Amino acid sequence: MARFKSRTTKKSIPPISTASLPDIVFMLLFFFMVSTSMRKNELKVQVTLPDATEVKKLEKKSLVSYIFIGEPMPAYQSKYGTEPMIQLNDQFATLNDIRDYIAAERESRSEAEIPFMTTSLKVDENTNMGIVTDVKMKLREANALKINYSTRKTLHK
Repeated sequence: MARFKSRTTKKSIPPISTASLPDIVFMLLFFFMVSTSMRKNELKVQVTLPDATEVKKLEKKSLVSYIFIGEPMPAYQSKYGTEPMIQLNDQFATLNDIRDYIAAERESRSEAEIPFMTTSLKVDENTNMGIVTDVKMKLREANALKINYSTRKTLHK
């Protein structure tokens, strides 16, 4: 007769090798360093957003174009003064540059995304509404009718 081996003897499982763990960690670190983009725009104007109680988050931030309005940073005040300025991307702009800016933003998007584009105004809380109204009029001329005001959320008082 044949004899069967007893299964009561347990074999020990070898430990998991962690020798490749540092390689995996550095590979992931390198991937995130390459694929992550930092801040798109260097702020040249001071923007302290006003407070708001009813705030709604934007759904697709990739479809948002930002217009910053505020007093120039101290490094730029000797050249531009202290009056509120408009910043589009990384440069100061005039009201007449807004139409070209919106056209360039539309050209960089696909045809299907254009109706969902939003223009977000990041305006300093101490800026007069006159320049904001002028910017809104230029946006209307450029047919950029979906406008958002960026704010800080505050708790109900």
